[in-house]
Amino acid sequence: MKNEATALAKEPVNTEPKFPAFVEIEKMLERVAEFTAETSKKAYDYFMLRGDDLTSHFDDWLKAEMDILRPTPLEITQTDKMINVRAAVPGFKPDEIEISLKDDLLIMSGETKAEEKKEDEKLFLNEWRSNRFCRQMRLPFPVETENVNGKLKDGILYLALRKKPAEEAAKITVTAE
Repeated sequence: MKNEATALAKEPVNTEPKFPAFVEIEKMLERVAEFTAETSKKAYDYFMLRGDDLTSHFDDWLKAEMDILRPTPLEITQTDKMINVRAAVPGFKPDEIEISLKDDLLIMSGETKAEEKKEDEKLFLNEWRSNRFCRQMRLPFPVETENVNGKLKDGILYLALRKKPAEEAAKITVTAE
């Protein structure tokens, strides 16, 4: 018994954070709602600046969304047992990315730390729109949430999601009274 405790105490403890970082779906849905509200307010501001021309309100929304969130192109493929997701997230580190997964709902979000400006520098041009991304999508099948494999390489996030096995239909016996 004492040898087992000593052996367990000598085993190295993995203190590295697990990647991807999973958070509760409720927290991520709140974050999506916050981004939607922020986008809505900014789109309304653009609408008011333009006047009451209703012909391009969708353009206002797209412009506001681009100001708030970084575009995150996706590729989703599937095999018989797996759903594979590739997301372009250049500039993000693994600890800046959070993922929620429940059944067939996948939400990915990330935010990089803002770089500090040097006091002796004046801004000449800035085409950086945002340091945040958020994507919510329905997958083609429900997936398991345990043992999800994820990696970040060269600005591409890779997720390997195992499909949940299909449940067999329940057999119900009907009796006459």
